[in-house]
Amino acid sequence: MAHTDHTRRNPDKQCNVIAILNQKGGVGKSTTAVNLAAYLGEMGHKVLVVDFDPQGNTSSGFGIDKDSLEHDVCDGLSGEKSFEDLICETTIPKVSIIPSTIDLAGVEIEMVEQEKREYLLKEALTLIQDEFDYVFIDCPPSLGLLTLNALVAAKSLLIPIQCEFYALEGLTKLLETLKMVEKQLNPELKIFGVLMTMYDKRTTLSNDVVKEVRDYFGEDVFKTVIPRTVKLSEAPSHGVPINQYARLNKGALAYRDLAKEVMKRG
Repeated sequence: MAHTDHTRRNPDKQCNVIAILNQKGGVGKSTTAVNLAAYLGEMGHKVLVVDFDPQGNTSSGFGIDKDSLEHDVCDGLSGEKSFEDLICETTIPKVSIIPSTIDLAGVEIEMVEQEKREYLLKEALTLIQDEFDYVFIDCPPSLGLLTLNALVAAKSLLIPIQCEFYALEGLTKLLETLKMVEKQLNPELKIFGVLMTMYDKRTTLSNDVVKEVRDYFGEDVFKTVIPRTVKLSEAPSHGVPINQYARLNKGALAYRDLAKEVMKRG
């Protein structure tokens, strides 16, 4: 499906390319990519989501039928197609996606042989990113070459952290990777924000984890906390973001608040 929304983005705003990353799986990366993009689009911003995870959950969350795709993000990395040609519309005006399929896992292996392999995504994105206010890159749950490409292409990093035991485990490795990329490949890279997800206010554990993360990351932590709700986990199976599935759900209201916070931060 070709991209047909040629409305210009806000000319006063520089595009913010944000990688959504935590190498732990199941922390709400794709949920955040879909729903944050949906609310920013609803609020008038032009948003592109790049699904950079071979599982393709973000693509499914926007109702993309991965089996019927002729092309996906892999074709952009190989140079077979331009990213412009890969953009698909979503059900949300102003929000587009470059979808992913399981083929991306094979591409990561092939990348190892290539020169400047860390820059493939950056080079492909550079040609189109100025059409958008925000580009979100949904990363795979690992610190491999795909994630490295996302960190080189991004200006900043959004880290979702699940409110659970061991929440901070593995983050040391993530922050080491961030420092290494900043030093060697992308000096502009910084943390955009840390997002607490799957919060259950009834449990002491959730509250303890939020406190621990706020103590550790300070001002980087968003004020908005995303609650654990059934509707948030149901929405992807209907192929729509939460604002089109259960608009008054507390998870929907939380993502709406998060979008406002993101706009304030840039």
